[in-house]
Amino acid sequence: MEVTKALAALQPLYGKDNVEIVTVDGKRVRGTVHSMKTTQALTTPSVKMECPGGEIVKIPFPTIAEIKDYNPEEQKAKSTRQ
Repeated sequence: MEVTKALAALQPLYGKDNVEIVTVDGKRVRGTVHSMKTTQALTTPSVKMECPGGEIVKIPFPTIAEIKDYNPEEQKAKSTRQ
């Protein structure tokens, strides 16, 4: 996935749990979106996800194939109004 598209898809999900990221190699990470690094020099833009067990997984934007939001619809509607 292109970096700008991944960033645009992840920004409204920042801090939310129950989000799944599927990578191009088929790895699935489900948890809370924490940190999105996009502007540091000489680093690959990435997102950090916290899994339910407390494990932090760093996923580079170029390896993201799909982003799924499993939050209930009413919670999604509230977050877009704020």
